[in-house]
Amino acid sequence: MSQAAESTTGTITTKVPARLDRLPWSRWHWMIVIGLGTVWILDGLEVTVVGNIAARLSEDGSGLPITDAQVTGVAAALYVAGACSGALFFGRLTDRYGRKRLFLITLAVYLAATALTAVSFSVWWFFLFRFLTGFGIGGEYAAINSAIDELIPSKYRGRVDLIINGSYWLGAMGGALLSVVALNTDIIPKDVGWRLTFALGVVLGLVILLVRRHVPESPRWMFIHGRSQGAEQLVDGVERQIEAETGRALPEPEGAITIEQRRSTGFVEIARTLFRSYPKRAVLGFALFIGQAFLYNAITFGFGSILVKFFDVSSGSTGYFFAAIAFGNFLGPLLLGRFFDTIGRRPMIAGTYILSGLLLFVTAWFFSNGWLNATTMTVCWAVVLFFASAGASSAYLTVSEIFPMETRAMSIAFFYAIGTAAGGISGPLLFADLTASGVVGDAVLAFCVGASLMVLAGLVAVFFAVAAERKSLEAIATPLSARQAQGDSTPGAPAPAASP
Repeated sequence: MSQAAESTTGTITTKVPARLDRLPWSRWHWMIVIGLGTVWILDGLEVTVVGNIAARLSEDGSGLPITDAQVTGVAAALYVAGACSGALFFGRLTDRYGRKRLFLITLAVYLAATALTAVSFSVWWFFLFRFLTGFGIGGEYAAINSAIDELIPSKYRGRVDLIINGSYWLGAMGGALLSVVALNTDIIPKDVGWRLTFALGVVLGLVILLVRRHVPESPRWMFIHGRSQGAEQLVDGVERQIEAETGRALPEPEGAITIEQRRSTGFVEIARTLFRSYPKRAVLGFALFIGQAFLYNAITFGFGSILVKFFDVSSGSTGYFFAAIAFGNFLGPLLLGRFFDTIGRRPMIAGTYILSGLLLFVTAWFFSNGWLNATTMTVCWAVVLFFASAGASSAYLTVSEIFPMETRAMSIAFFYAIGTAAGGISGPLLFADLTASGVVGDAVLAFCVGASLMVLAGLVAVFFAVAAERKSLEAIATPLSARQAQGDSTPGAPAPAASP
């Protein structure tokens, strides 16, 4: 049945959310994780490769008349601007037209833009397609996080979301090591190496696209938008597949929800929901994204300059140190993720933010006293980011689960854009001179600014974080299209038990 023929609106009662949440982990869930989660590896690869190959790209004979400052400054800013714009643009479309359609479109935009970046022949061409690459990646964040949270069972949602967001650092680690090879002109000519790094992103993206074609639409989005029959059929098929896989009948789902179906949700209603119905949660989202953005810029924006200026590390070897930092970043969500589902969101979010900030203060103290060398400095950074990465990943989890279904993708996009803009615009403006001055006190100040904002965000989480662990999305934030809840005067009003 076609979507047009099936899509009708009315009032329905469904157990689809409860049926999805009580599913055991299965091959079907692995397909979702692989098909949707691996895009973060591409993002990490993109950002790290460009930063690390800037020196080679700006040399005579690279095939592109561009300067180092243009690569790390203008091109980086355009990538950030593209990511912010793409998140907002595609976030709105994701809430309106569905998760699957948009996570295929956004990946296609990324693939096309990256391929065209690889064949850049002039500076303006390189700038344009860096912007469009970011545009596709920004859209991915809204579409993918929405789909993952709506498809993964509630008892696994926290750890899966954290590990997937943390996989960005696998891409960063790969990009750092790849740049070492790309910068070696004994292996690859200088006018070819940087193009091959972008081409590799295209190859990986095509593999992901092939897998992603089999990832279904979110049944939660479907039943709200007039496709309840398709949602029921999809879940029926998944249940049969899992029962055949496990050899056991599934338990009966508990709880149903009554929905007044709708085609779309307007911007005014989205803004009113975020800032009037859930003001504490909006403050929490701002604090978490701003805090992690500034901490990461305090460390990663000038890590290469610090290693070169203070520890006499050659510029061609900084990729190895960054790979070590990236590995620590990935281990954080991997090893701590399950505790967000067991110990709980509030203590883990607050704990990882505050602890990473305090550890960065300690690192700044060690550095100011001259007690560190290149290796121990990198170890300190890796330890700080072990906790910070889990916290930063939980920021994406938080804003994707604490707002109503109809606003989910737009909420993710909005807070992602705020955090990305703060990190990619305010961060460089604040930290560029501090980390590049060669003065110990300036670098220490940069660390302390990032650490302070991270601790402050953790304190906000102490009071405002939502105990969302092992709860259905509908219990955390009542859908706007839900029929009037008992005791509420407005359809879709937030459930009192879910309020922070």
